[in-house]
Amino acid sequence: MSTKVTEAGQAGTVPRPRTQDTGSATSLVTDRGTTSIDDGVVAKIAGLAAREVSGVYAMGGGAARAFGSMRGMVGGEPSISQGVSVEVGERQAAVDLDVVAEYGTVIPELAAAVRKNVIGAVERMCGLEVTEVNIRVGDVHLPGQDRDRQPEGPGMGAEQEPRVR
Repeated sequence: MSTKVTEAGQAGTVPRPRTQDTGSATSLVTDRGTTSIDDGVVAKIAGLAAREVSGVYAMGGGAARAFGSMRGMVGGEPSISQGVSVEVGERQAAVDLDVVAEYGTVIPELAAAVRKNVIGAVERMCGLEVTEVNIRVGDVHLPGQDRDRQPEGPGMGAEQEPRVR
């Protein structure tokens, strides 16, 4: 760790860059051995960090959310890493997120907050340098919209009039 003076004149500690191989106890590659972190571990950390941000309603694309909803109906655990894809190397990680934003949320600000939270969590917990966090906002949750609402169609609820004749 190194000491850095902030704009307010207060000293704070900041982690050293993760790319330096100093052999310290917090490095993943040391002269006493290496530590490897599975993609699934990084995906869970990134998924939890993204969900912590206000304005993130859910994670995953439409099909993934539908499958997760079905899994929940049969008593399965929801997947923490749903909507998260990662690539993990020896010292670096790249993260791709598929997010559903709440209506009214400013999407560029949401993306910046999610990116900051994910980078902070992955770097702090894994010791990996996060090279990029790509965010895809695939849907917007509307107020009053039921989260687990099933699509209506033939044989699945109310009959609908055809839109064209």
